[in-house]
Amino acid sequence: MNDAERLELRAELATMRTSGARRQDLSQHACKRLFFDFGIRPSMATVRDLTQTGSASDIPKDIDAFWARIRSASRVRIESGAIPEGLQERAGELLGQLFLEAQEFATRSLENERHAAKDDVDAALSRLRDAEVRCATVDEALHRSEARADTALARNSSLEIELASLRGRALEAQSGLHASTRRLERENAALTQRLETEQTANAALRDRVDALNGELRHNTEHYAQQIKDAISEAERRVKPMLVELDSLRGMAATYQAGVRQASQKEFDFIQQLSIAKARTDRLELRIREQSDEIDSLAFERDALLGQSGMNENVAGLICSMVEEGRLSVQEMQALGTDIDGFVTVPTRCPSCGTGEPELTQRHDEFELSCPDCDRSSGTASSRLIAVAQFHAIKIAETSEQTER
Repeated sequence: MNDAERLELRAELATMRTSGARRQDLSQHACKRLFFDFGIRPSMATVRDLTQTGSASDIPKDIDAFWARIRSASRVRIESGAIPEGLQERAGELLGQLFLEAQEFATRSLENERHAAKDDVDAALSRLRDAEVRCATVDEALHRSEARADTALARNSSLEIELASLRGRALEAQSGLHASTRRLERENAALTQRLETEQTANAALRDRVDALNGELRHNTEHYAQQIKDAISEAERRVKPMLVELDSLRGMAATYQAGVRQASQKEFDFIQQLSIAKARTDRLELRIREQSDEIDSLAFERDALLGQSGMNENVAGLICSMVEEGRLSVQEMQALGTDIDGFVTVPTRCPSCGTGEPELTQRHDEFELSCPDCDRSSGTASSRLIAVAQFHAIKIAETSEQTER
């Protein structure tokens, strides 16, 4: 019996139940359909699954009543016909034997169902024992969690005592910070005087950079003109050779006698063409070398313009002071973009620790931001101020944590 037939039979039994049929009628109808329509021997599990009613003791009674009705109907049919008495006895014996065999088969089926029920009970008991073990495990884990909570409370008390001690040390550190601030102000005055001296040297270096730029432009124009002349000369010499080569190939079809001479001449022209191509390749190689030299000079020029003649040690000292937050915004604005060439962008964001900060420049404004945690320095007039504002967020967070 497939699923569609099973659903149809269930719907039929549901209709009978709705119309007020009793449990015995539902079981009898289910046994009748199973035995006669589908050729299936009715069993307690099958009938219970179809009728959805009856207990484990009621359904076997209904099935036995069904078989009794079948045997009664068969006996009536046998005795009602005109059958000889000897044949009736043989038919009765046959029916008795069939009944015994059916009873044995029913007994074996009942034993199988009992074994299956016992297996289900054993599985349920096993699941119950597993559930009890899991319950004991959960109780033990609960006790451990309560012990850890008590330990955490004790740890919290010790941390509060340690926090009070840290606050006392923070007050002492603030007094030392004021003394360091006064010392740094004196150092700042000395550095300002030294910076003025470096700016004077920077002006001379800018003049030198302008002279190098003029020389670079002159050399570039000169090399470009040479390359253009060489290409024009190669084209002027190659085009007549190609025209003459085509002419010789046309004459070879008509004048067979001059084939060897024409072939020799063609070979000479091809050689000249190869020489011209080799010269063109050498000129292209020279163009690439000169282009690399121009790029190198431009990179050197950008580096010189970025460093602006600033002493590397002084620039490094100023950058370290900026990272530590020891320079004010007014002092950094006074420096302008003179030491932007020495300012390095941090490789890792101090907030998230994984992002790589990116420096963007729009016109004369700089901004340093982290793409992972959206930390930003805001717009600044120089690269130095952007990096200082990016670090200032970390310094402010550290100060707030110290005050807490």
